[in-house]
Amino acid sequence: MRVHIVDHPLVGHKLTILRDERTDSLTFRNLVDELVTLLAYEATSSIAVEQRAIRTPVAATTGVHLSQPSPIVVPILRAGLGMLSGMTRLLPTAEVGFLGLQRDEETLQAITYANRLPDNLAGRQCFVLDPMLATGGTLVASIDYLLDRGARDVTAICLLAAPEGLTAVEKAVGDRGNVQIVTSALDERLNERGYIVPGLGDAGDRLYGVV
Repeated sequence: MRVHIVDHPLVGHKLTILRDERTDSLTFRNLVDELVTLLAYEATSSIAVEQRAIRTPVAATTGVHLSQPSPIVVPILRAGLGMLSGMTRLLPTAEVGFLGLQRDEETLQAITYANRLPDNLAGRQCFVLDPMLATGGTLVASIDYLLDRGARDVTAICLLAAPEGLTAVEKAVGDRGNVQIVTSALDERLNERGYIVPGLGDAGDRLYGVV
């Protein structure tokens, strides 16, 4: 498993505002959208392409085009939806699937409650959108689902990650597939409630309010 922490001044700037408890939901949503686009640029650096012959107004040349089958973007409901537009801005032709996974606040285990993905993902590159890699339970369940259905490789884009979550994912994935984690920061630890410290709070609640 590869981990890429995106070290860029704009990423750090946007993340600082996201962390601030005074940031309102509208600003938070807009910043998540912008930050995910920056992370997606790094996450897609190894996206599969093929050569394509074209003609410019001046001469014939060869460029590259996204390979088939097309990549699939998988936001984890509900907070992952807040990351979707930032990702599809770079990959407008990608298919979009959904996984509904919720963390049990007592056991901290992920529970699947919704699934809108193809049964066969053979040869597909999958990009999972999950704001917080905390205990790792949700991401492990998502990656397991995708790899079990034949995904070629899986890249998870997370706003923040905790060391405990990275360890859990690496242990669960092993050598089963080509897995990458792209995040804007690796924070200190988890607290007793399984929240990332210093973190930014509950991403879903800050995106959409408490329901």
